[in-house]
Amino acid sequence: MIILAIESSCDETSAAVLQDGKILSNVIATQAIHQKYGGVVPELASRAHQQQIIPVVEKSLTDAQVTKSELNAIAFTRGPGLLGALLVGTSFAKAMALGLGIPLIDIHHMQAHILAHFIDDPQPKFPFLCLTVSGGHTQIVKVTDHLSMEIIGQTQDDAVGEAFDKTAKLLNLPYPGGPLIDKYAQTGDPLRFAFPLVEMPGYDYSFSGIKTAFMYFLKKETTKDEAFIHKNMADICASIQHTLVQILLRKLKKAAKETGICEIAIAGGVSANSGLRKSLQEEGKKLGWNVYIPKFEYCTDNAAMIAMAAYYKGLKGHFCGQDVSALPRMSW
Repeated sequence: MIILAIESSCDETSAAVLQDGKILSNVIATQAIHQKYGGVVPELASRAHQQQIIPVVEKSLTDAQVTKSELNAIAFTRGPGLLGALLVGTSFAKAMALGLGIPLIDIHHMQAHILAHFIDDPQPKFPFLCLTVSGGHTQIVKVTDHLSMEIIGQTQDDAVGEAFDKTAKLLNLPYPGGPLIDKYAQTGDPLRFAFPLVEMPGYDYSFSGIKTAFMYFLKKETTKDEAFIHKNMADICASIQHTLVQILLRKLKKAAKETGICEIAIAGGVSANSGLRKSLQEEGKKLGWNVYIPKFEYCTDNAAMIAMAAYYKGLKGHFCGQDVSALPRMSW
């Protein structure tokens, strides 16, 4: 089975080729244009996808040394994501599959993030818990099979990725701010400043309160000293990152204890955060977890994870028709 996969849910245009469960190529084109606006502009993202999708697909096929005639199926991200961006990938996949006379496989973006763990070894054993953390989602998912997943906890407002980016904006850091907070945090004191740990029922999260508390903290301190942020950037970043990571891990530890599951994974763009990766490994050693962390190139949006999800759906014959449409709020 040779599958071409396309990812276009937000601001990365990506294509990958998979053969019998092995990734042969994974090409990603990022969109730098959004930096000047401090966030992703949907219309600009859609236009960039239109410009990039053909060369990205061509390079992916070339890198894999696969011709179009050898493809058995085409997979694409159906949702969730930005509607215009999703439409570019969906329309391209439908047209190409129609022209080649091969089936389509529609993929849920967040489920694909979880299945990125099966691209390389070591792979988690079923059942496992996966903390999926990105700019739009924060979830604890119980995974019992490649195609059987259940959300047992999730954010009730902002995602942790939004919390990182919005706190970075308050610090006047350029977009995307999350990686910059991580960079500054590595030389700072994570216990220098204390921020509230919001409590939610069950395994759910909330990040709106900490953003508000952080805003008032900065307003108070900069009133006393205009240069406060500049003087204390590393400690501020280390402290807010430490707090956000503790919020994530506190619910994950609760879920692991109450379900009795010791196979623990993380996925999504925020799983590239060094503070989260280090803290998860430390907790794993203390609590006897088997911890699984994807390679950096499979944390952010990429088509390799779409291809891997498509592989398992393809094995079960789960294809879709040409009447399929993009779903920006695709349900689980």
